[in-house]
Amino acid sequence: MTSSAPRHAIVLFAHGSRDPLWHKPMEAVAARIRSQSAEVEVACAYLELSQPDLPHTVAQLVAAGTGSITIVPMFLGVGRHAREDLPELVAQLRSTHPEVNFVLQKAVGEDERLVHMLAAIALDPTEA
Repeated sequence: MTSSAPRHAIVLFAHGSRDPLWHKPMEAVAARIRSQSAEVEVACAYLELSQPDLPHTVAQLVAAGTGSITIVPMFLGVGRHAREDLPELVAQLRSTHPEVNFVLQKAVGEDERLVHMLAAIALDPTEA
């Protein structure tokens, strides 16, 4: 990546929890992404009950020179948070940071690859 190219970041976005152990799977996904690609910055952000929140995470990335941010909703189901709250947050971020290209992916639970993986895990007798 050349120095003139805008830096790209991925933000893994989840609901959040007061339980610090709840964050471990999110952090594991972030670590896996980092190990697979040195070209992309990875951060976690949370809707509520945890820090950092999405606006704070994005502000830090933008201050570090990030020009493109992909937000990955780490939701299995698409409820009100994924359907309404997150698009509203992203619209606010686009207004606050018009120089940044934001991409909002669909929730991970809507991806067939994850559905197949979860089914395989459930059917695996060695996991019982």
